[in-house]
Amino acid sequence: MRWKVHSEKPLYTDPWLDIRLADVEITGGRHLEHRVIRSRTGGAGAVVLDAQRRVLLEWRHRFITDAWSWEIPIGGIRNEETPAAAAAREVEEETGWRPGPLHPLTVVHPTPGISDSRHHIFWSASATHVGPPAEDWEAERIEWIPLKEISGLVEAGEIVSGTSMAALLFAATRL
Repeated sequence: MRWKVHSEKPLYTDPWLDIRLADVEITGGRHLEHRVIRSRTGGAGAVVLDAQRRVLLEWRHRFITDAWSWEIPIGGIRNEETPAAAAAREVEEETGWRPGPLHPLTVVHPTPGISDSRHHIFWSASATHVGPPAEDWEAERIEWIPLKEISGLVEAGEIVSGTSMAALLFAATRL
């Protein structure tokens, strides 16, 4: 059954988040209150490959889950920015590598049970090193990892971000 939304009211709003309480009708005419996180910008990132079929990844810590893992470069889409432009900017800012031409790979809805956040993922077959990352807090280290090792890193728990995992596993089967 398709749930019917009767209303939403704001609980908390800031420049990044819009958290709401929705009155939702489910089966049998029953209603429930459901929390919803409305994304203000969405996200964009990229799977960047080199000529040796290695992928550009960041080893980073996420304080919310207290976990270290490999991730693709990804971040928010700014006002008036296209998803592709945001992905290119994020790759360069976070890694110091400027991706070559970007091509759409997939769109990931990382938490559709609670959020409308949408991550636009692109891929590139090349990149040019332009300098150090813009910020030193984005990643502990940046490395080129063979694409064929991605499934092993997922199995080992070294890739845990849902968006990175989906993008990398999809890329490994398609690119």
